[in-house]
Amino acid sequence: MSIKQVQETIASTRNQVVAHPLYASLQTLDDVRTFMQYHVYAVWDFMSLLKGLQQQLTCVNVPWIPTGNAATRYLINEIVTGEESDVDMDGNRCSHYELYLRAMQQAGADYSPIEAIIADVEAGKSIAQILETSPLPEAVKGFLGFTFDVIASGKPHIMAAVFTFGREDLIPDMFLALVKDLDQKIPGKLSTFIYYLERHIEVDGDHHSQLAMQMVNELCGNDAKKWEEAAEYARLSLHWRHELWSGILDEKVIL
Repeated sequence: MSIKQVQETIASTRNQVVAHPLYASLQTLDDVRTFMQYHVYAVWDFMSLLKGLQQQLTCVNVPWIPTGNAATRYLINEIVTGEESDVDMDGNRCSHYELYLRAMQQAGADYSPIEAIIADVEAGKSIAQILETSPLPEAVKGFLGFTFDVIASGKPHIMAAVFTFGREDLIPDMFLALVKDLDQKIPGKLSTFIYYLERHIEVDGDHHSQLAMQMVNELCGNDAKKWEEAAEYARLSLHWRHELWSGILDEKVIL
């Protein structure tokens, strides 16, 4: 199997995500706030998946020892640098997660629930405890549960497949156009979010996605079983993204 074959295997599931009716339904500032209050969890666990890959593919312990191969180390370290230490609108360093929280604050979205999750992690609670006790929407719990199960597997090729095919370029240009239109109608509420989205498309959807595909190729090599697992978990990651989007849409309907 190859990258192209993985893409062919997941094409129909991916199309369901890209063509999800959620995007067209985001017509008001309240709609975008609801979206952000769900999507922030995907931004956070993306960082966790990224750091899990870095732990698997490089040495993060002392004393240092050479781990993996230099090509794969380079790929993951470059992506980490971009995601964990990018620049905001004023050229100041920040992670994409921190940038997203600023966007939520500007838009008036409630980010206290994700901060409560971070506080639980800092207090030593496990992800399993958090998912069991926190009043998170079921769609969020399912999405996070899948991601952290993938991290716990300790299988770099599976983690890399989920990272590459399930997370990199799934916010269509249509969504960005809708947000820009809202920003013109309600100036000063979504400029940081627009910057985040444009940065995401520019960095993650282009350069980082190419690096990530190289990483999957390196990790799967000539192992047919690894390629099969990579394709299946890539498909599952898209399934859970679709479930998250549907959860947002359902909440909008209820509201």
